[in-house]
Amino acid sequence: MRIGVPLETRANETRVAATPETVKKFISQGHTVIVQSNAGLASSQPDSAYEAVGATIGSAADALGAELVLKVRAPDSNELAQMNTNAVLLGMLDPFDNSNNAAMAAKGITAFALEAAPRTTRAQSLDVLSSQANIAGYKAVMVAANEYQRFMPMLMTAAGTVKAARVLILGAGVAGLQAIATAKRLGAVIEASDVRPAAKEQIESLGAKFVDVPYETEEEREIAQGVGGYARPMPASWMQRQAALVAERAKQADIVIATALIPGRKAPTLLHSETVSQMKPGSVVIDLAAGKGENGGGNCPLTEADKVVTKHGVKLVGYTNLASMVAADASALYARNLLDFMKLIIDKEAKLAIPTDDDIVTACLMCQSGQVLRQNA
Repeated sequence: MRIGVPLETRANETRVAATPETVKKFISQGHTVIVQSNAGLASSQPDSAYEAVGATIGSAADALGAELVLKVRAPDSNELAQMNTNAVLLGMLDPFDNSNNAAMAAKGITAFALEAAPRTTRAQSLDVLSSQANIAGYKAVMVAANEYQRFMPMLMTAAGTVKAARVLILGAGVAGLQAIATAKRLGAVIEASDVRPAAKEQIESLGAKFVDVPYETEEEREIAQGVGGYARPMPASWMQRQAALVAERAKQADIVIATALIPGRKAPTLLHSETVSQMKPGSVVIDLAAGKGENGGGNCPLTEADKVVTKHGVKLVGYTNLASMVAADASALYARNLLDFMKLIIDKEAKLAIPTDDDIVTACLMCQSGQVLRQNA
């Protein structure tokens, strides 16, 4: 097959969907790979690195006109116009975007959105959400350390002792757990909260203190178990108790990192405006759900997507693509995710063969033969 790797055109998107490592493997399997010129430059992969493993460097039309196109983000209208009818597209295509699904179907594309893969053991190697969230959790702490105007670790100097920063992490999924581990390495004192009781052991194993919100009913406990690896929306009564406890912990924190987000849903409000107004001057909030909450906010309604703003003396960081700030490693992990997914839809003769009985493949298949296969409410 002819595999195309175009340059990502979305603002602030520095990742690339294939690296020289994965391109070399594609070519060894009998595929021809066309990489758009400078597609990997922002992630430290020059054209010469692709040429060295046998790829052809071409234009956007060359890459987008391939039989199989690998992308990071969903194609825009200009990119779709350059793709062939019946082409196969793999990427993080936002499976909850009905208009985008319809546009791809209208073009006749067979599109696979890897974010829709089930959270199962067999799908771990192609779990793009986990691979990119892991990087986002790491970078969130590094951004916080840069924005925070004090040291992270405790330091004993001739001029006196500097206290360690107190970090509060809301949400202990992949991003939250990596944030805990990274903040711990930097010497911070860490507390973390999550609705799922199973998260307590994971949080404590990484050296953080679990902020426990007790369950008052069996219904609350059952909902908190989550489904498919994700938390479920909790009852209003539990959210009120959590908000009160988070408010108390946030007032004492120097850095708050909020990571709570359920795909396809609005991000829950975990850090209220009133709480921010009571935080210490110079505190920092990193909101990984920026732009996905109510009225354009995130886990905090004061957050502004892709901006750093100061309100009530607190700096709120709303970067929406933290993984792209670590483009080289983010691209390397993402490219391997795509490589592993392709093993499910490419046969030994290097031809497309979509198995209709594979739960991972069918979950990721958004549209085929002009039909939208996933319609969201």
